[in-house]
Amino acid sequence: MLRACGEERTFAMAKNPNHWTSPRPDGRWESQREGSQRPSRVFDTQREAWEHTREAARQDGGEAFLQGRNGRIRERNTYGDDPYPPEG
Repeated sequence: MLRACGEERTFAMAKNPNHWTSPRPDGRWESQREGSQRPSRVFDTQREAWEHTREAARQDGGEAFLQGRNGRIRERNTYGDDPYPPEG
């Protein structure tokens, strides 16, 4: 909680640890945490953006999504606890 000039404001971090790699209209690629308004970083190549996205998801224990130019999910990696692990 942050108090300024008698006001009380609460700033909460996003609880969703998912990260996305998506194409930009300018032809570059961005890595962005799900729910955020701005990209974490912008890259010239998809490979660089995807590596950054996977590392961020690994650190947060979430999922990494790679979105292709057609808008479909091309690849998906999970790094956190699996909420439904198979038996065996």
